[in-house]
Amino acid sequence: MPYVTNDEVREKLDTIVPDNANKPYDMHDVISNIIDEDSFFEIHKDYAENIIVGFARLGGRSIGIVANNPKFLAGCLDVKSSIKGARFVRFCDCFNIPLLVLEDVPGFLPGTDQEWNGIIVHGAKLLYAFSEATVPRVTVITRKAYGGAYDVMNSKHIGADMNFAWPSAEIAVMGAKGASEIIFKKEISEALDPAAKLLEKEAEYAELFANPYTAAQRGFIDEVILPKNTRRKLLKAFSMLENKVVDLPKRKHGNIPL
Repeated sequence: MPYVTNDEVREKLDTIVPDNANKPYDMHDVISNIIDEDSFFEIHKDYAENIIVGFARLGGRSIGIVANNPKFLAGCLDVKSSIKGARFVRFCDCFNIPLLVLEDVPGFLPGTDQEWNGIIVHGAKLLYAFSEATVPRVTVITRKAYGGAYDVMNSKHIGADMNFAWPSAEIAVMGAKGASEIIFKKEISEALDPAAKLLEKEAEYAELFANPYTAAQRGFIDEVILPKNTRRKLLKAFSMLENKVVDLPKRKHGNIPL
């Protein structure tokens, strides 16, 4: 039976994301407070733990969930998580299972090891899988959504149907500190107190860009929602998209990056 509840029961969602943007949390807690009770069946649980994939029910409907997990590697996308996510997305698309994406991703994992193992090619697999999927696709940004990883995780730019964001969401090219060090490098270096100037510019950048409202103004986010309202919004979104039809050009198949 579906887990029917009201917003008061879901208020736990309001406190899951820490106030400190650098503090981790477990995305499993978000999932369990959105889906029907005890309906989550996780796939490949012990492989690439920085991304969570699995099946669940939402209002009695079957859905596939792809979620970054900040508890491991800060939720970054790496080679293994990209492969894991791409394979799951294509499986769901094969069997017409709608996709829910819970996003908290600070970017692709840096390092020569990732480069040598082909992070660009493997990351493109996840991008391609989402872009080609014709099932209903809904994204909820809980916190960080930075750079290319934001695009890859089912953004509007690659054809997502509905994109929601919590007020804690930060949608930008990169974090406020890193961006400020690059954009205002000259101004900071010439200041009498470079450290104070960096903090000033960091706060300025965060106010202007590290929030969901600028992205919403530009149409990249459909609605900024309170965490406790997430389940209700998702129920409405998937109900609206239940009969989604996509007209594709006639072809044998796409050319996924292998």
